[in-house]
Amino acid sequence: MLFTVGQRVSYPNHGVGTIEKIEEKQTGSCATNFYSLRLLENNSLVFIPVERAENIGVRPVISSYQCDKVLRFLAEDFENHARDWKERYRTFSDKMQSGCIFDAAEVLKILSYLSREKSLSFREQRMFDKARYLVVSELATVCRQPECQIQVKVELLIAKALEKHSGTGVQAMSATLH
Repeated sequence: MLFTVGQRVSYPNHGVGTIEKIEEKQTGSCATNFYSLRLLENNSLVFIPVERAENIGVRPVISSYQCDKVLRFLAEDFENHARDWKERYRTFSDKMQSGCIFDAAEVLKILSYLSREKSLSFREQRMFDKARYLVVSELATVCRQPECQIQVKVELLIAKALEKHSGTGVQAMSATLH
């Protein structure tokens, strides 16, 4: 997929950015075209080889329709997580690297749930913060609303998911007792 100058894209594990230019750079004896991507998170500039952008996971920001789907997904119940933190961390790392907003939203929901059970480890807390940033910033970009408003909405929707999840766990436990 080719991107154009001025287009907003999502860069895995870094969030939304804008393609500022497409330029040719010498790498050794080869000339390679790069996207010059300005990240919204910290205003840094990243150079991404045009031919590898799709493999890296760079994608257009979601559409308004997908925005609604993400918001509904945030309020849905979720699968139980791995108990072993190393296995969970590897799984979550893969999801965060995928660049898929639904994967980041899933990580956010599960880590929100875990944070209510116990304190998150330093690594999981950083991943939680990153997942929240990725979801909130992309939704704010697409919905053209301030991040603070989107963050409140996201937290309310996740609270609904956690409520459903807790209710499911109670129902499942009472079903096994009877």
